Amino acid sequence: MADTGAPPRALLISGLTSGDARVPDSKVLAEAARRRAFAVISHPDAGKSTLTEALALHASAITQAGAVHGDYRDIVLNLLDTPGHADFSEDTYRVLSAVDGAVMLLDSAKGLEPQTLKLFDVCRSRGVPVVTFVNKWDRPGREPLELLDEIEQRIGLRPAPINWPVGVAGDFRGLIERATGEYTTFTRTPGGAGRALETRLDAAAAAARDGEAYAAAREELALLDEIYGPGVDLASFLAGVSSPVLFGAALPNFGVRRLLDVVSELVPSPAAREDIKGEARPVDAPFSGLVFKVQANMDPAHRDRMAFVRVCSGRFERGMVLTHAATGRPFATKYAQSMFGQDRETVEEAFPGDVIGLVNATALRPGDTLYAGEVPVEFPPIPSFAPEHFAVVRGKEAGKAKQFRRGIEQLDTEGVVQVLSSDLRGDQAPVLAAVGPLQFDVVLHRLEHEFGARADLDHLDYTLAWRTDADGARALSGQRATEVLTRRHDGALLALFSDKWRLGQLRREHPEILLEPLIAGEG
Repeated sequence: MADTGAPPRALLISGLTSGDARVPDSKVLAEAARRRAFAVISHPDAGKSTLTEALALHASAITQAGAVHGDYRDIVLNLLDTPGHADFSEDTYRVLSAVDGAVMLLDSAKGLEPQTLKLFDVCRSRGVPVVTFVNKWDRPGREPLELLDEIEQRIGLRPAPINWPVGVAGDFRGLIERATGEYTTFTRTPGGAGRALETRLDAAAAAARDGEAYAAAREELALLDEIYGPGVDLASFLAGVSSPVLFGAALPNFGVRRLLDVVSELVPSPAAREDIKGEARPVDAPFSGLVFKVQANMDPAHRDRMAFVRVCSGRFERGMVLTHAATGRPFATKYAQSMFGQDRETVEEAFPGDVIGLVNATALRPGDTLYAGEVPVEFPPIPSFAPEHFAVVRGKEAGKAKQFRRGIEQLDTEGVVQVLSSDLRGDQAPVLAAVGPLQFDVVLHRLEHEFGARADLDHLDYTLAWRTDADGARALSGQRATEVLTRRHDGALLALFSDKWRLGQLRREHPEILLEPLIAGEG
């Protein structure tokens, strides 16, 4: 690097003055190097819960906050949960701000599905590298080459198959490792509750056992070399250009151990994270953490609020007093926990890549930063994601208007739901915008039980929102099946549309209007 005469970059990014000498913390660096923080992204019913359970069979424990947390070959795995089905919400997307990699789970019969595409969009926007696992190969499905082509054509991700199935979907004989040619067959354990038994065969034994299916797979492997090249390129994987692809079946535990190997080998360990100034904070700098989820009433008996924090740098020790970057106020960590389901366990220490749960976190909201030491640090806020459900909320009792307003403000601050408003609708009838309908149920419940303000919802016939500006708001004013509202927490102008066809029509009629999609949006 050329000598520019500027102070050493390491001194700037560590938050120290040029006269300080920061000694690397070898314990923190060693622990961070062992961590792999990742999530599984999928459409409902692709087998995410089954895969999580299968992964837990190979990793030693299930304990961490919203995560499968265990040791695998001296690697500490933190698998953060991304809820699906009816509980799909903005929290599902926010979890991806706390991971260093993702496993994209595909159903062999269905390929890329809508929710998977939205979650992948978030991964791409955050630069999260993706490993692909094609699940349910023990059931009828599509051709493997067809699935690879869909990945490349629909999301522009170049597939890099690591193994290849012998036998069509529904007639799963085994997997050939591309790099070595080694052939592994699997025997299901009774009930599928244990690790599958693996047997390795040489070429002669494989041909004798599986004949035409094995020969067909070898021919397809030769074709893969021509289409996709020889194997995984680490640089292109980390850059989000390519995705290692594996095949298997999570329910009988076929191919799951190999997936865990790949996650351990390829998903990056925690690295320096850019702060709000664009300066990288080293993993062995003093403690800093990002709040990626806040959940209220996890313990109904105590009506508590827990903030889930990804450790970004340094060592966390229970009892340390941190600083809340948004307010500058101290935050005590006497009650730091890890949890799985309703089970809670006290956390004494944690390292970069780990997740901790902080109880009584009334002042924290998703995207907040906590840090230790005298030098402030703040990470960029978590962006808001594309809502798909919209409803007007009104208080039922005029005498509870103040409680209603306070409740809406608090829930907006927490990020429970996006709150939109306009001069036309007024403060008494704000529009709630949600990624998933469950968010509306949470709002109504908490308004009534925490703020004493019962409310009604009136659902609106909009299905998507794009960002616009003041000129766009004026041009769209009065248009059919369209409305422009202001998002309260950041002042962004959002144009709501009845459907993607109406959006397309208006874009053709008014090409001069600024209309930008939100992250994980359609259209």
